[in-house]
Amino acid sequence: MADGPVLITGGAGFIGSHLADALLAKGHSVRILDDLSTGKRSNLPLDNPRVELIEGDVADAKRVAQVMLGCSAVAHLAAVASVQASVDDPVRTHQSNFIGTLNVCEAMRQAGVKRVLFASSAAVYGNNGEGESIDEETTKAPLTPYASDKLAGEFYLDFYRRQHGLEPAIFRFFNIFGPRQDPSSPYSGVISIFSERAQKGLPITVFGDGEQTRDFVYVEDLVDLLVQAIEAPALEVGAVNVGWNQATTLKQMLQALGEVVGGLPPITYAPARSGDIRHSRANNQRLLQRFTFPEQTPMSVGLARLLGR
Repeated sequence: MADGPVLITGGAGFIGSHLADALLAKGHSVRILDDLSTGKRSNLPLDNPRVELIEGDVADAKRVAQVMLGCSAVAHLAAVASVQASVDDPVRTHQSNFIGTLNVCEAMRQAGVKRVLFASSAAVYGNNGEGESIDEETTKAPLTPYASDKLAGEFYLDFYRRQHGLEPAIFRFFNIFGPRQDPSSPYSGVISIFSERAQKGLPITVFGDGEQTRDFVYVEDLVDLLVQAIEAPALEVGAVNVGWNQATTLKQMLQALGEVVGGLPPITYAPARSGDIRHSRANNQRLLQRFTFPEQTPMSVGLARLLGR
């Protein structure tokens, strides 16, 4: 990999800031582009001379082109990471979730940067593979603008690979959790919201019957993979699921949370939200063939770290 910082779009956010920490620990420099709408300066070691934070929006093509200059690789994580937000305001979220991706691709072409990691999502599968382990060839059936934008981003990255020599590593994240995931938004991941409310003794609302399943991955396990993809001499073509091939119901997750905090506040159930997927579990054979997945961080350990225990 050429000298120069790794550009992390959305690098002041939940996953991006953990990736920045991991890259710094490996001796890399990082340049972060973040509009700070959800990311926080406090997530970053800004006293480190190898960290550069540039405030800006990936929807701003000129800004993206400026920050791309001199970079060695890109981790494109910036997005409105909310299914529900995209349902409520598809035009605004499209600017970040698709136009932002196209801007990154074009800026890379202009700057001659090749390696890019893209945070796609299990949402591209919709409800296909209901109750089954979903592999990468499962028919795509996006149910929401968020999922549609992520899938469109994958197609554009493949076009830029074929036409302009980009080297994309497309990761379809399942359910990532851990410290720095902002629980203040109603659109945040269920674990961060439930954990904060449990810690404060506030009632918890589950949308649906609690039997819906997710494949939860602790953020530092994910970041280990992302660093491997940035440093790999070459990448194979094709998207890769990131999950443990384990289905955990929300009720099981709440039980584990209760064990960490020493009991749960009252739980109520509400109708499922539009676009919510019932079951989601990753077939991760391609991941295991291409990368070294670290030893799994148990949910109880991840929850304890999330809660600072």
